[in-house]
Amino acid sequence: MTTPTHERVFELDDSLEAIQDHFEVRGWSDGLPFVPPTSERVAHLIGHLGRDADEVVCTLAPRNGEATIERIAANAVMAGCRPEDFPIVVTAVAAVAAPELNLNGIQSTTHPTAILVLLNGPVVDKLSVNTGPSCLGAGARANMAIGRALRLCLLNIGGGTPGDGDRATQGTPAKIAYCVAENQAESPWEPYHVEHGFDPDDSVVTVIACEGPHNIQDHFSIGGEGVLTTIAGALGQAGSNNIMSSSGFPMVAFGPEHAHQVAVSGYTKADVKEFLWERGRFPLDRLSAEWTADGRIAERVESLTGQREMVPITTKPQNLQVIVAGGPGKHSCWMPTFGGDTRPVMRRLDR
Repeated sequence: MTTPTHERVFELDDSLEAIQDHFEVRGWSDGLPFVPPTSERVAHLIGHLGRDADEVVCTLAPRNGEATIERIAANAVMAGCRPEDFPIVVTAVAAVAAPELNLNGIQSTTHPTAILVLLNGPVVDKLSVNTGPSCLGAGARANMAIGRALRLCLLNIGGGTPGDGDRATQGTPAKIAYCVAENQAESPWEPYHVEHGFDPDDSVVTVIACEGPHNIQDHFSIGGEGVLTTIAGALGQAGSNNIMSSSGFPMVAFGPEHAHQVAVSGYTKADVKEFLWERGRFPLDRLSAEWTADGRIAERVESLTGQREMVPITTKPQNLQVIVAGGPGKHSCWMPTFGGDTRPVMRRLDR
C-alpha cells in the first residue's frame, strides 16, 4: 500500500484562513469551510481502507480526471469524513462513473440535477446515518460528510466547476451534500435494496441523479387512496424532465405516516407504483403549443398509454423508485430526474 508522496504535497502558511483562501482561489472548494487535507489526514483514511493510494477507481466526467484512492481521500477529508465513512465515498465515486448514470450529461447540463447517495443495510446503523426527522437536511455528520465528499470529488476530480464543467442555470442546494438512508425500520414494504435483488444483510450504495426533494403534504386524507391521489397529483408537474420526456426513474420518498396509511389500505409497493403511474400524469393541452406542435408527444403518449390526453411521468410503473424516509408528520416528497438519459446505479459495499 502506498501513501501520499512528497510530489503531491505543497506547503502553505500554517493558518486556516490561508488554506481556505488558497483553495478558493484555485476553485478547489465548494465555498464552505473545510478540513485541510494534510498528508497525515489523507494517509489515515487510505490506511483504514487498505488500498493503494495510486489505484485508479475510475475516471470522472467531464474532465475525465482519474479518481485515485488518494484524490478521493483528499476530498473526503475536506468534507469531514471519518475513516469508517470513506468506503462508502469510494463506492459512490465508482458508481457514478457507470455509463448508465451518464455523468457527463449530469455534470454538464443546465438542469439542476444532483447526485443522491442512498444507503441501505447494516452500514446505516453502523455509521448512524440519519433515516428519520430531517434526514434530507442538516444535523447528521455521516449524511452531510458523505454527500459533500462525493460532490467535492465531482468538482475537483471530475471538473464540475460552476459555470464551466457544471452548466446548471440556477443549481440546487442538493449539490452541496445529498445523502440519505432508507428508514427500513418504519417501512411497511421490503427495503429498496432487497426489491432490487440484494440480500437483506447486504449494505448497498445507490446513486441517483435527481433534483432536490419536492415536498408533498397531505394532512387530511385518512385512507391510502387519498394519500396516493395527492402524491400522484404532485408528480403531474409541467416542466419536469420526466413529464416532458415520459421517461426516467423518478423517486418518491414516502414519509412513514403516509407509507403506513397506504399499506394498511392494502397497497403493496407494486400497487403504489401502478397507481402513481396511472394517476401521476399531466394534461397534454396544458403544455406549450410550441412544445406539442409537431404531434410527436401525443404519439409517444398514445404508444405508452393508449390515449393522447394525459402525459405519463415515465414509460412504465416499474421505473418509479419508491422508498420510505423521514420521521413523524404527514409529508412525503418526490425527486424528478434528468429523464431517460440517466438511471440509478447500485453497488454492494464490501463487507
